[in-house]
Amino acid sequence: MEPSTTHAIVEALTKAIVEHRLHPGTKLAEQKLADHFGVSRTLVRQALFQLSQNRLIRLEPARGAFVAAPSVIEARQVFAVRRMLEAEMTRAFVREVTPAKIKALKNHVAQEKSAVASGDAPGRTKLLGDFHVRMAELMGNEVLAQMLGELISRCALITLMYQTASAAEHSSDEHAGIIKALAARDEALSVHLMTEHLLHVEENLAFDRKVPTNDISMALS
Repeated sequence: MEPSTTHAIVEALTKAIVEHRLHPGTKLAEQKLADHFGVSRTLVRQALFQLSQNRLIRLEPARGAFVAAPSVIEARQVFAVRRMLEAEMTRAFVREVTPAKIKALKNHVAQEKSAVASGDAPGRTKLLGDFHVRMAELMGNEVLAQMLGELISRCALITLMYQTASAAEHSSDEHAGIIKALAARDEALSVHLMTEHLLHVEENLAFDRKVPTNDISMALS
């Protein structure tokens, strides 16, 4: 039972962080979390350690756990790694593209567009990130999907800290353009569009923006 409880805490906190309900810099008090989940502080500590391995929180000796606040340098490094990984992923995807895979990606973009239209910021952020993980999953590469998932979780924190309200609007259109190139089996164009897309996301981050703060009990309620 214990591992699944730890897993449930990790999942709940990851979701709260990625969906921007827990903001960078928020202190994660062990006792408060233990009370909230109805578990021991030992289980909470295990969950916090796992989250620190994923770089979603930072553990500070004698101070406790805090939601990570990535620096501008780290943000740029995360995007640089994504560009390297995803250029190769796009190349590989073109070589094994099928109508079924294109249909799955188009369905995903339809969900993105509806989240954008309804003004659902957390849902939109999650779907826009998941598009990239979906590509890896459709290729049957679980390792790549997992690695991208972790990078994109870090990106969700970065976008929370530095993205302006209007900046995410074009991402979905760019995803649609990438799908079109993939469907045409145009490897060069697909890779070019993916690289440009990730550059646009990074360029649209306002690195001079003041970082928001939040309260843990509100975020998990």
